[in-house]
Parts: sequence; C-alpha cells; structure tokens
Amino acid sequence: MDSQTKTENCLGWAATDPTGVLSPYKFSRRPLGSDDVSIKITHCGVCYADVIWSRNMFGDSIYPLVPGHEIAGIVKEVGSNVQRINVGDPVGVGTYVNSCRNCEYCNDGVEVQCVKGPVLTFNHIDIDGTVTKGGYSSHIVVHERYCFKIPDNYPLASAAPLLCAGITVYTPMMRYNMNQPGKSLGVIGLGGLGHMAVKFGKAFGLSVTVLSTSISKKEEALSLLGADNFVVTSDQEQMKGLSKSLDFIIDTASGDHPFDPYLSLLKSSGVYALVGFPSEIKFSPASLNPGMKTFAGSVTGGTKMIQEMIGFCAARKIYPQIEVIPIQYANEALERLVKKDVKYRFVIDIENTLK
Repeated sequence: MDSQTKTENCLGWAATDPTGVLSPYKFSRRPLGSDDVSIKITHCGVCYADVIWSRNMFGDSIYPLVPGHEIAGIVKEVGSNVQRINVGDPVGVGTYVNSCRNCEYCNDGVEVQCVKGPVLTFNHIDIDGTVTKGGYSSHIVVHERYCFKIPDNYPLASAAPLLCAGITVYTPMMRYNMNQPGKSLGVIGLGGLGHMAVKFGKAFGLSVTVLSTSISKKEEALSLLGADNFVVTSDQEQMKGLSKSLDFIIDTASGDHPFDPYLSLLKSSGVYALVGFPSEIKFSPASLNPGMKTFAGSVTGGTKMIQEMIGFCAARKIYPQIEVIPIQYANEALERLVKKDVKYRFVIDIENTLK
C-alpha cells in the first residue's frame, strides 16, 4: 500500500561542511509513492565520489550531505503500482535514482545518458525539489525502475560495489565488444574499478595485462585477480615489448598521466576506453589516427545493462574483493581511499553497525 504520511526518520551519516567529516544525522525520506520501493539498506560501498562531494571538491555540495551510491538491501515496502519487485527481495541501487523516463536514452534503458540528466543518488535535486541523500543511511525510497534485483545466492556485501565500480567498467567493455575470447585487454589502475575490469576480462576469456606504476601490486594482480601479465609502466623495455599487442585498454586512473605511451600499446583498430577523470586528456593525433584507433569516454550504465551485469556476476561467480567495515570507520575509510590504501573496495555493514 502507499504511504500518505511522512516516512519514519532515517538515520544516516552526513558531512556538514567541506571538511567532509561524517557524523550521525537524522532525516526523513519522502513518502512511498505508488511506483516506489522502500529498501532497508544492509550494505553500501565506498566510492571516491563520496570523498569528492563530502569535501566539496567540485564546489557544488549541498550540506548536510549523505554520501553513498553503491547500495544493497532488502525491500520492506512497495507502492501499489510496483509489479517487478516484491517485499523481501534483495535489491541494489546505483549512482542515479531518477531520470525523465521519456527521452530516447531513457526509452532505450540507457537512463544514465538522459537528455535532462539523471538524478544522482546523493547531492542532487530530485524531481520533487528535495536533495537526494545516499546509502550511508538506514533506508532509501526509490522509483522501482532504478532498483535492481539481486539473486538470492549473491551476497549483498559483494553486490554493493557492482552498482558503481562494476558497471563503470562493464559498460564500455560491452559497448566496445571487449567480451571476445582470445582478445587482449590492458587495464590501467588497479583499484576498485580496475580490479573489476581484470575479473570481467578473465570471465570473458581475454588475455589480461595489468599496467601499473607500482611493482608492489604484481603478486596480487597475478595470483589473486588472475591477470595473465603485469607490466610496470616506468620500465621502458617492458612497455616496448608490449607495443601494438593489445586489442583493448580500460583506463581507470584518475591521476594525471601521459596517454601516448599507452596508445602505442594498441593494435590497429584498438579501443582505448577512459573511465577515470584526470584533469586533462592530451595526446598526439599521430598516436590515434594512423592506427585507426578509437579513444572513448564512459561512465556508468543504463538500467538494462546494470541488471544484465548483476546476472552475469551471479552466474559466473564473480565477486569484488572487499573489506567490510562498520559505519563508525567511514571517516578512516575515506582517508585510506584517498591514499589508495584499500584492496579493493570498502563496503559498509549498514545493517549491523548503523544504530
């Protein structure tokens, strides 16, 4: 049934100023609408976006700010028009919670490219004028379209990082046909996104090379994540040996880095997909044009692809490498994330620690 009164208070952790320090915060979610799903949040992944907006790094943060857009939980109530999702279902919510639902992209299930812009899961203005608040909280109310069913046999703690880290690399891999067995993939950056690119690459039957500035990541890349090759990018001989050998590159690095050396690793007609956000992109046309190479940007995915990815991960038993933490550790986790001290995704145990 639909709630006509204001929903119960929601407990969350919020940043109240640009220091980004999180502390307990009570607020109210919107009443359950006829197309809405109310979700008891059990887990929420920790993404670098949480650092960016908690600390007002883009200058558009609206405080108090409740971060978190890798949400997993259990449905506790559904609106009268909801048919796809039932009370008790395990579900996920990703980086956006609304869109116009009427443009060509929304109609194609690619809502992240909505002409009017998707409504982001936190620090955004929803269609009712309220500010969205994310998954560092006890529950959330979302239109059913932006909820994703999670198979019963897939752990909710593992499902949470799929909703941003997973889909951000899965989307360009599918768009540019990086799922052809026997092809070769290079992965730049071995964090939350990069380690998922390695896992997807292996599941697709690709030969995967990790490209890293740090030799310290070699053992885990090869033994834990299953990469086939590891190259230290500062080693000119190793890089030269890899020249024109890769069909695809996924670049997850957000720190500034040169692009020409990486583009030289692609075969003719190779595809370079950038999902990180360095401060600038600069390379010579000679690195791109003669080899008929493609350089593409990508963010997360549409609802259709997110649901497909979750099903793929469940069927192939692909799980992110996670460190489960209590909500009380969130500030330390954000600091460690800034220092790249995480292997490979923090996940907050909301259900058992948010009291």
